[in-house]
Amino acid sequence: MTHDTDTDGDESADEGPTRSDDRAARTPGGGAAPEPQPIEPAAPEEFGLVQAFWGDGKGKTTAAMGMGFRAAGHGYRVHMLQFMKGGADSVEGVRGEYNAIAAVPGFSYENAGHYGWHGLLDGSADDEHEAKAAAAFERAEALVAGAADADLSAPLPFDGDPEAGVHMLILDELLYAADRGLVDPDDVVGLAESKPEDLELVLTGSHAEPEYLDGVADLITNVRKVAHPFDDGQRARRGTEY
Repeated sequence: MTHDTDTDGDESADEGPTRSDDRAARTPGGGAAPEPQPIEPAAPEEFGLVQAFWGDGKGKTTAAMGMGFRAAGHGYRVHMLQFMKGGADSVEGVRGEYNAIAAVPGFSYENAGHYGWHGLLDGSADDEHEAKAAAAFERAEALVAGAADADLSAPLPFDGDPEAGVHMLILDELLYAADRGLVDPDDVVGLAESKPEDLELVLTGSHAEPEYLDGVADLITNVRKVAHPFDDGQRARRGTEY
């Protein structure tokens, strides 16, 4: 019995790598390490969801832009419209994400924020925040309407006007604008429900749960804070927060 057990063990050891190699060969990449490829215009096959990132933790915008870079790396047309990020005395005028986006084909952005932060005594005017948010939402509606008129099942020019159609639209801090009353949450729902079927719509912002998106968004992620250096007085750092 001991001899048979040892033999079975030897056979298992011999077969293990073979089974592992077979599994690797059946993966989409055939078990090979991915190699970077030239980025050429392409069209996604399964886009069309509404995603929302909210919470009091760091990483909502970072997650959305990460997806944007991933999509752009596949040749899809991506655009990010930022609400409420017009700058503050804690960050520099040039942000790393803008430089990186400018270097990636097919990824573009625009910033519609007012300097400072709504509701804080930082020298900014709340009526200007409201006007900027209203104008940004009108721009978001135009971008969604442009996507509805475009053929999102086909590749889109990397240098095309985003209003002529994008595969992924990131509306950064829109949920925070809605939370602050600068944008009507019902209008956010209407925008999400009016989007064309193939447009991937990504919404970020708000420390408060956007309950109005229940049943509207396909993916809702709560980015929860466990610890944050800001609580100990750490200011925004170049390369991590901007």
